[in-house]
Amino acid sequence: MNREEAFVIVTKYVKNQNLINHMLAVEAAMQFYAEKLNQDVELWRVTGLLHDFDWEIHPTLEEHPQAGVSILREHGVSEEIIRAILSHADHTGVPRQTLMEKALFACDEITGLITAVALVRPSRSLYDLTSTSVKKKWKDRAFAAGANREEIARGAEEFGVELWQHVDNVILAMRKIAPQLGLEGNLKPE
Repeated sequence: MNREEAFVIVTKYVKNQNLINHMLAVEAAMQFYAEKLNQDVELWRVTGLLHDFDWEIHPTLEEHPQAGVSILREHGVSEEIIRAILSHADHTGVPRQTLMEKALFACDEITGLITAVALVRPSRSLYDLTSTSVKKKWKDRAFAAGANREEIARGAEEFGVELWQHVDNVILAMRKIAPQLGLEGNLKPE
């Protein structure tokens, strides 16, 4: 399974552009860490891209992501990727064992919080966003209430990266695709 084939799956099952953007953001973060840790970049990218492909058709914890497994198998997705996708959701009972599985869990929720913080800034951009701004919003539990802070902190810990360094890393990763994500705002890349 390569990135292009994975994107075909995403566009077949996902119509909501915000959800596609989330998957692109996770893909970018996974690519960043694969490169940093000398891992299989294509494998990590595809895993990040596909992780929520079934959320629109299976939008409950009883179904997502487990009900999407048969679809992934029909499309020839490897068991390694499928296992990582299953492990990114605690309720599946699939423990995170590999570095890639831990990376996916660590990168999932944080991208949503970073996006939310970027969108409320005057610039509406990732280009001037730092972990300091995210940290200020972190304390306000009413802000981006759907972003599970405990899960974000646990993800960074399980992955072995200090939380605020992780936030900076994911911001850097997402900056590379800011135009695709609609998060250039009124700034241009440096």
